[in-house]
Amino acid sequence: MRRADRLFQLMLLLQEGKVRTGRYLAEKLEVSTRTVYRDIGDLVGCGIPIDGEAGVGYLLRDEYRLPPLMFTAEELKALALGARMVRAWSDRELASTTATAIRKIASILPENLKKEFQLTGIEVPGYQMSEKVSDKLRQVRTALDAKQKLDLDYTSVEGERTSRIIRPLILYFWGKTWTLGAWCELREGFRSFRIDRMDRVDNVGEEFVPTEECSLQAYVNYQMKNEW
Repeated sequence: MRRADRLFQLMLLLQEGKVRTGRYLAEKLEVSTRTVYRDIGDLVGCGIPIDGEAGVGYLLRDEYRLPPLMFTAEELKALALGARMVRAWSDRELASTTATAIRKIASILPENLKKEFQLTGIEVPGYQMSEKVSDKLRQVRTALDAKQKLDLDYTSVEGERTSRIIRPLILYFWGKTWTLGAWCELREGFRSFRIDRMDRVDNVGEEFVPTEECSLQAYVNYQMKNEW
């Protein structure tokens, strides 16, 4: 990484709003702590208002913020690929929002970078998800954001069909299918549900408050212990 790019990345890390230690910054930038201390010293010498000291941590004062800068060619390629994957593999509402965001970015790019944003030679086919599954994914995602319970009919891989009230905790994508990690009130425990195996999904309209027993972290801990 060029030193100018490293200093820019260092500034971005320092304006995250938290005190960052030299070790943390060094790990993020993949350099030595000595290099971080030297770079911070140079930035302070240039008048950048950085508070802190070695061994304690550093923080960029609130009154100083970097202006938005142009993306690099590789960053644009990564954004373009990510947008195509979202359009192909997420629900239609999120795909539409992504398309709008991409148009906004493309509208401010100089001509020499617009071709990078087109991502010539890389395609993400969009036929993998039916409209029916896409609509269910949107319902689940909305309930997940709002921490609201879901009422669903579900058919397992073995063919067992059940009706359940669940508390959605996390959506994860395996490269082909979306899976919902949740607390199942029927089984009184954590369960995983494939979106494409949900026969019916309804929002109960009842919010739930995560607890120590039923939370995202508790689900992750359970999965790590029993399955992952």
